[in-house]
Amino acid sequence: MAKTKEISRRIKSVGSTKKITKAMEMVSAAKMRKAVDAVLKTRAYASLSWETVRRLSGLVGGGDTLHPLLSARPETKKVAILLITSNRAMCGGYNTAIINKAKDSVRKHKLPTEFIIVGKKGSVVHHQGYEVAAEFPKNDLMADSREIYPLVKLILQDYQTGIYDRVFVAYTDFVHAAKQVPRLKQLLPVQINRDEAYLGEVGEEAPEAEALEAESLEYVFEPNPREVLDLMIPRLLEVQIYQAFLEANASEHSARMTAMHQATEAAEDMVSELTLFYNKARQAGITAEIAEISAGANALAE
Repeated sequence: MAKTKEISRRIKSVGSTKKITKAMEMVSAAKMRKAVDAVLKTRAYASLSWETVRRLSGLVGGGDTLHPLLSARPETKKVAILLITSNRAMCGGYNTAIINKAKDSVRKHKLPTEFIIVGKKGSVVHHQGYEVAAEFPKNDLMADSREIYPLVKLILQDYQTGIYDRVFVAYTDFVHAAKQVPRLKQLLPVQINRDEAYLGEVGEEAPEAEALEAESLEYVFEPNPREVLDLMIPRLLEVQIYQAFLEANASEHSARMTAMHQATEAAEDMVSELTLFYNKARQAGITAEIAEISAGANALAE
């Protein structure tokens, strides 16, 4: 009897856990739909803005001296990595994958590196001995790009004053609900001569950018190329960081939805297994009681 009571308590406990994971799965699915809708709406703009600045810089010539944010410095003394993680756990290996991606880059290039952290889970790098320059809060869903203005201002200021010679963003690219790819992309200096993958495309060039490349375009600069790029390149940086946030949010909610779905299925399997054990234990107890009654009846009959 004691054994069946213990199994019954475990069944109730696992059943309660299953209800929680199922509710979290549904919440994550709702957030994922909103995040995916936001990320798909801005991908074309992020890709075309990147391509436009590349073409502008190439057409005016002298890209390396045309603007400070386009110039690669002769020596890289310090690097900054903008690390985008989640605020909460229970999203599978989402945070571990992007943190390991950033740490692998640090070990590979062997350069002094500081992290700019967005998301509470990224603070683990500080406990692992890495330098953290700043930490910013992260929202589950972003309303517009104004939420990242302080972050963009900090990155531009620190790069232009020479604190950092290169700036990267470590984020997770959203492919589909079952697949998210951790990526490390250079933000500064802007690499206009490199065929780098667009955000959200995971190594594949955007069709819209291919169409732009095929056209023969002429540009008229008013008042001059330098002033145009003074406005466009910071805006490009803002768009790229904003798109990275959207990709990371969609990836996070997808990973959490998948993890909670798997946890729900595991709970269902555990309940089925425990129910089988409960039925076997109950049957064994009933059989033992019948045997005792039969033995007592035989003893009285004699």
